[in-house]
Amino acid sequence: MQYCSTRGGVHGRDFRDVLFSGYAPDGGMFMPESVPVLSPDTLRGWMGLTYTKLVVEVASLFIPTQLIPREDLEVLVGEALSGFSVPEVLRIARLKEGLSVLELFHGDTLAFKDLAMTCTVRFLDYFLQKENRRATVLVGTSGDTGGSAIQSAKGLSGLDVVVVYPRGRITPVQEKHMITCLEDNVHVFAADGSSDDIDQPLRHLFADQELVRSHGLMSLNSVNWSRVMIQLAHFIYAYLELSGMEQAETDGDLPELEVVVPTGGAGNIAAGYIVKQMGLPLKLVAMVNSNDIVHRTVTSGDFSMAANVTQTLAPAIDIQDPYNMERVFWLLLGRDGASVKNMMEEFQQSHRHSLQENNRELLSQVLSSGTVTDEGILETMRRCWEENQYVLCPHTAVAVWHHYHCSHSPRLNRCYIATASPAKFQAAVQKAGLTFDLPEAVLALDKLAIRYENLERSQNWSKDWEDRLREKIQSVSLARKSRGTYYI
Repeated sequence: MQYCSTRGGVHGRDFRDVLFSGYAPDGGMFMPESVPVLSPDTLRGWMGLTYTKLVVEVASLFIPTQLIPREDLEVLVGEALSGFSVPEVLRIARLKEGLSVLELFHGDTLAFKDLAMTCTVRFLDYFLQKENRRATVLVGTSGDTGGSAIQSAKGLSGLDVVVVYPRGRITPVQEKHMITCLEDNVHVFAADGSSDDIDQPLRHLFADQELVRSHGLMSLNSVNWSRVMIQLAHFIYAYLELSGMEQAETDGDLPELEVVVPTGGAGNIAAGYIVKQMGLPLKLVAMVNSNDIVHRTVTSGDFSMAANVTQTLAPAIDIQDPYNMERVFWLLLGRDGASVKNMMEEFQQSHRHSLQENNRELLSQVLSSGTVTDEGILETMRRCWEENQYVLCPHTAVAVWHHYHCSHSPRLNRCYIATASPAKFQAAVQKAGLTFDLPEAVLALDKLAIRYENLERSQNWSKDWEDRLREKIQSVSLARKSRGTYYI
């Protein structure tokens, strides 16, 4: 299995190469040069597997045994997923009228990011220990990724973690998952701006190949292929559990499953589309909040950023730059790196691109979409509680709104992705007139000491933030080198 850039300038990289990379050197994102197709017999053979065993099967398709032998892979994945609060790691809530909610939030930070992050950090640590080296992880977060990266990597001898979050635009629980971590290898910055603002200096830092090389700089956002790769597994798990394929004729067509995904950076949607290309008949629906760039792209070809990010009750998807759509476009355009390069460079320079109508039609054939207001979020949370005594987080409500407002074929099974626990979004729960008992682990966060640094809004804020983060990366690297460790 070899990997290439979505922009066509890089080919022939192996899994270790892309694991330790952010964006590709040509500015693109890494993808497998070929996508394995799963036969119906393979899928039937996987029915009944635990989620953990399914992750091993999926990962083994993309990680050669020369890099991580099968027995080591099983240990790494097993250890990564051993700390979740339910034995099965994830869980399906089967509610009334065909409403099936796939709960992905039973990790330390109560968000779906924990599933892929814990595995990816284990893979990183595996290689770093073998090679007696270190790396520096740089993460921009809209709320959940930063906390998950910190909780997965804290205390590890081979990794330093630098996280930047948008101050005032995330919930108190999201913030406390980051700023209460006092381990020496964790460095947290609170930026006076949006998550899209944070992406600007981070892109410049990752484009500095000398900085990347000399300090082992890498990303744990869903830019990192390993994060997307692990996310393939929960789409396959949902299909095996909910599609009804066990009742289908062995020589007939596989039944379709509709999967509805709350969408921000589009990493989950990219994973779902890859699974679709692997042969599973998924009907994908991307649901967004008022930051509706993905919806506008699907419905009218308007891939353009609004003037500002709108703050909503679902802050983790308050994103106007859905960077993983680049992976979707690459697959959609038949792996045409030159076309993707032109498209994405225009978007990065002008913050807008109009899809050609034939490409928009292609996109609408593999992905449908919808948009939900804050009032729609609250209405959905209330209705789900009234009908099921089940509390949704506001992001999951963005997806479940589709269940209540869009017509469905009774022959088509559906799955709604629950990306976070309502415990992380108490203000939204209360605004909906509901209550939710906080777990002890969340209550304990209020008693912990905090540590972080500020990134203030200045006239030349993007350059100033870039300089501050560069200084931190360099100082962390210098401190570790003085102790006799080396960077990749």
